[in-house]
Amino acid sequence: MKDFIKEVIVVEGRDDIDAVQKAVSADVIATHGYGISRETVARIRNAYQTRGIIILTDPDYAGKEIRRRLTELFPDAGQAYISKNEALRGDDIGIENAAPDVICRAIEAAGRTLTEQRSEFDESDMIFYGLAADPNAKARRDFAGRKLGIGYGNAKAFLKRLNHYGITRQELEASLPEDDGPQK
Repeated sequence: MKDFIKEVIVVEGRDDIDAVQKAVSADVIATHGYGISRETVARIRNAYQTRGIIILTDPDYAGKEIRRRLTELFPDAGQAYISKNEALRGDDIGIENAAPDVICRAIEAAGRTLTEQRSEFDESDMIFYGLAADPNAKARRDFAGRKLGIGYGNAKAFLKRLNHYGITRQELEASLPEDDGPQK
């Protein structure tokens, strides 16, 4: 039997609930899209105040907007990310397409919540580590984002997440592909 996740997982739809429950033993609430009803917001607020929540939305535009809205309402929520490649089936992008081990890993990594603005990293670090201005930068950000549990983002968004989620230089270096370290 799987360990029960204390926090309530917040997803977008019914198929996402099924996918999460195949991966972990947890209570799950669906927003049913961007137009979240008052009743659903009240359920999420109750879970947030009593057990904590982890937000796990699709890695597409709508999912990012739902995450942004939920994070405004619940700033200390855990953030779980799955990359587009891991959530893709045909032309459909969604949590419901991710493998159980991918969902489990994302939820385990969700301990990273937004913190005060830090400036551990800057644009020169992104170039140094091959995360910007490099032909393989996109793939490197995707790989590191999955290992760090902060998800994929363009160079600017990835830099912001590194600083906001309190990633250390040691953690970033450990997340890079083993066969190629910092780009010099």
